[in-house]
Amino acid sequence: MFVLLLILIVVLLGLGFLSPLWWVAAAVLVYAATRHGRDRGGGQGPGGGSDLGEYQGYRERRDREERWNRRYSRQNRARWRREDRRDREHRG
Repeated sequence: MFVLLLILIVVLLGLGFLSPLWWVAAAVLVYAATRHGRDRGGGQGPGGGSDLGEYQGYRERRDREERWNRRYSRQNRARWRREDRRDREHRG
């Protein structure tokens, strides 16, 4: 795919000597190809590849959320038990 894109850019640059509009088309194609390459994770992220970096970020957020939920659900369970105990004492 990259070879075809490179050939197309060279052809458009060659046609640019006939009409400057082809140079503009080649420039737009080069710009789009470089933007697409960066958006697709062409560079190396902090974890090696960008997909791996995204997954590591997701895993860290998931682990933090699980720790938060475990910590505060325990506290809430204790509070709920105390409130239930008080309610039973007041009713009975």
